[in-house]
Amino acid sequence: MRFYWPILCLQFILSALSFRASLSSSSSSSSTSVPYLCSHTQSSALILFKTQFSINETASKDCEYPHIKSYPKTNSWKKGLDCCLWDGVTCDNITGQVIGLDLSCSWLSGTFPSNSRLFHLSHLQKLDLSFNDFSKSRISPSFGGFPSLTHLDLTSSWFSGPVPYEISYLSKLVSLYLSYRPILDIVSGIEAPGPTLKLETCTLNGIVRNLTKVREVYLDGIDMSSVDPNSFMNLSASLTSLSLGGCHLRGSFPDNLFNLPNIQSLTLDENPNLTGQFPKSNWTSPLEVLDASITSLSGELPESLGNLKSLRGLGLVGCNLWGPIPASLGNLSQLSFLFLSWNHFSGEIPSSVTNLTQLGLLVLASNQLEGPVPDNLNAFPNLGFVDLSHNLLSGRTPSWFYTNPTVLELGNNQFTGHIDEFQNRCLEILSLNNNSFRGPIPSSISQLVNLTILDLSSNELKGTISLDMFSELQNLQQLDLSSNALLLCSNNTVSYVLPNLQFVNLSSNILHEFPKFLLGSKKLESLDLHSNFIEGDLPISMSELVSLRFLCLSSNFIEGDLPVLPPNIRFLSVSNNSLSGKISDVCNAKSLEILDLSRNKLSGAIPQCIGSFSRSLTSLNLKMNKLHGTIPPTFAKGCALENLNLNSNHLEGPLTRSITNCKHLQVVDLGNNKINGTFPHWIHALPELQVLVLRSNKFQGPIHSPKSPRPLPKLRIVDLSHNNFFGPLPTSYIQNFKGMMNIVDDGKAATYMGERSYSYDYSVSMAFKGLEVELVKILTIFTSLDLSSNNFEGEIPRVIGELGSLIGLNLSHNNLCGRIPPSLRNLAQLEWLDLSSNKLGGQIPMELLDLTFLSSFNVSYNQLVGPIPQGRQFNTFENGSYLGNEGLCGVPLSRGCNNESQPEPWMKANKEEGSKLEFGWKVVAIGYGFGFVFGVGMGYVFLRTGKPKWFVTLFEARRRRR
Repeated sequence: MRFYWPILCLQFILSALSFRASLSSSSSSSSTSVPYLCSHTQSSALILFKTQFSINETASKDCEYPHIKSYPKTNSWKKGLDCCLWDGVTCDNITGQVIGLDLSCSWLSGTFPSNSRLFHLSHLQKLDLSFNDFSKSRISPSFGGFPSLTHLDLTSSWFSGPVPYEISYLSKLVSLYLSYRPILDIVSGIEAPGPTLKLETCTLNGIVRNLTKVREVYLDGIDMSSVDPNSFMNLSASLTSLSLGGCHLRGSFPDNLFNLPNIQSLTLDENPNLTGQFPKSNWTSPLEVLDASITSLSGELPESLGNLKSLRGLGLVGCNLWGPIPASLGNLSQLSFLFLSWNHFSGEIPSSVTNLTQLGLLVLASNQLEGPVPDNLNAFPNLGFVDLSHNLLSGRTPSWFYTNPTVLELGNNQFTGHIDEFQNRCLEILSLNNNSFRGPIPSSISQLVNLTILDLSSNELKGTISLDMFSELQNLQQLDLSSNALLLCSNNTVSYVLPNLQFVNLSSNILHEFPKFLLGSKKLESLDLHSNFIEGDLPISMSELVSLRFLCLSSNFIEGDLPVLPPNIRFLSVSNNSLSGKISDVCNAKSLEILDLSRNKLSGAIPQCIGSFSRSLTSLNLKMNKLHGTIPPTFAKGCALENLNLNSNHLEGPLTRSITNCKHLQVVDLGNNKINGTFPHWIHALPELQVLVLRSNKFQGPIHSPKSPRPLPKLRIVDLSHNNFFGPLPTSYIQNFKGMMNIVDDGKAATYMGERSYSYDYSVSMAFKGLEVELVKILTIFTSLDLSSNNFEGEIPRVIGELGSLIGLNLSHNNLCGRIPPSLRNLAQLEWLDLSSNKLGGQIPMELLDLTFLSSFNVSYNQLVGPIPQGRQFNTFENGSYLGNEGLCGVPLSRGCNNESQPEPWMKANKEEGSKLEFGWKVVAIGYGFGFVFGVGMGYVFLRTGKPKWFVTLFEARRRRR
């Protein structure tokens, strides 16, 4: 953000007055028909200078002077006319020497020659070439050859390379402008690349030493990464303005510069590696604007800040400041804007801030401020913009919120109570989301005709709301009432539309009908109505919403066929409804990126077109329908699919190898179908694959070792259960499951697989501790291997012990024999282990006592013998874990062992180490009874069988009552 606009405004006014004076002088000279002031030599030099550039309007496209017209000034430069009358030229009224040249915003385009005839104008005092395009030319050392120059402005003129040392020769310089700040592309949000000027330490030292009269220095955007900030310490005491924004400065900024005797504007923003602190005492200066946003300035804001009586603007966004906001801020009676967001300020907002009667912008967002906001009926009479979002503010909202601001951002706090009626009819943005507001929506909102954004989402609002209350808000662009308990009613016979609506979210409320007034909003881009009670068919006219990109209607009671989709739709979720019929109508939506039609009653075949537009489609979720036929073999090269979920349909036939064209696939869930054929060895061609579920199909045959085994670097969830695979366990594959070996939990917040741009989470169906479940969010550190209910034979390979990140292992219901390998002790993260219903023999290895996270263990119906390991998590397993092994003995079985009086090896070891285990096995049971998935992800598990009552949501209960 740029906060030096007050100084620029002053400069514009002074420039305009000077320009008028020069015009008046020129006009007076012309009227008396005096001889030409401008010499032939100067006139020729200027004409030659003009011919070296072309005129191109785009060369001055960045011109940001609001009071100066952008036009080609050199078009008035013609032979035979006194050059003192040309646009941009100022002459001395006595000598006729050119002393001023203002070519700012003059559309000049081309390379600036190092030997330009411009340098022959040796009497120049003011030179302004700002906002032209000199094609990344070097700044010529000849710029330092103007002995009388007092003002030099090369702002945004597309010079590049090093700033020449000769600039420091300009000892009379009062004003130095060399800034270039990239212009932000509004559409892409990316800064346009520009030229790079670089300032070396020696040049800066020369400027500091020689420019003793300089008052204004603007060096924004110049690369000073090699400069020591202490080089600025001896800047001229006459300095009034210093701007160093975006200069890659690093190191500690000298605090004496905050105390310069004449400093009025100091800008240090966008130097994230610039450190330092503000003066803690005796801070007095005539500062009017201070901007140190996006730096690493740290510490507390000192109380001495209140001594800056002239301060009109303070910008400290995104620093490393902490502690309370000083009460002395209330002394800054001239303050017009205050930006302190994205810091670590804590405590309450001081009541003294209500003294800031000139304040127009107040931004304290993204801190840890708490408590109530100061209330004063006459506070902030000029306040127009308020952003207190993302704090811990609480209590009722103060009265001044409802009277003055045109922008009010209070989201993500802890405000309570009712939302009061708004007295300010000029409100444009109202964002109160993620608080604890209660009661109805205030009726005065219907009169806020200037409102463009209304966000009341994620509160505790209740009551019946007619959507007609928004009918007069013709400027409304965003409407979000989601996650409340509002009964939303819509008069579907009315003809009004909201022509500027772009984003609408009414999800997680009580809405029974599709709001028909939305169908007239031709600019509508995003519509979210999920988790409501919408019944009946979708309107056919939805296809006329040509701007619609995002449509979420999941978890409703929608019936009938899927309508023709809007042509530009990119996200479509109508999951968990009662749609029937075929899905061929999706073929007209060739820009789809996310398609989720899961949990419906759709039938027929998957249309062939799915493969043809897979260049844009990243997620296809059709699980839990009645689809039949084969998976289309039409996935083309360049396929963008990342998530393919067709679980629980009636699909059959072999898998199509064209899936290998989808190199970005992360999740493949084809479980619970009738797909046949052999194991798809071509999965090696999917380098991003993390989840593979083929459970409950008709696959058969051995899983042979591939001829050239390659690592599967990211595969971490594999479920091949309930098929007819036979032969030995696929050792060559297991030893290449690199994603199960070395996943590191860095302790940060859990992350889930999905499409971040749409906040869409991938899901997978799998067996979880003996129950078939659906993980509706997949943790990126979750690992599982399930090869159960097949006909695998032979021994359990020791290489399984190398899968050190494995959380779940199920090899049950096979024909495995031999001993349980002691190498399983290396599965340090294992939470469940099921080896039941095999032909395993020998003893249960004592090494399994090392599996301290194990909460589910089953070795029933094998041929195991000997004592059951005692202690640690094994004290939590019951009889069912060991049934069908007649040779086992010891607790919890009733069969005792001959040596049960002897302490187990693990007890001896821990006794020698001085381990304190006297707290008993019941406490251990509590500790080991809940594993990682229950601790972090149980809120995202939906049980398909044996669902407990506490897991039934209100929505599901109401659905059953229907």
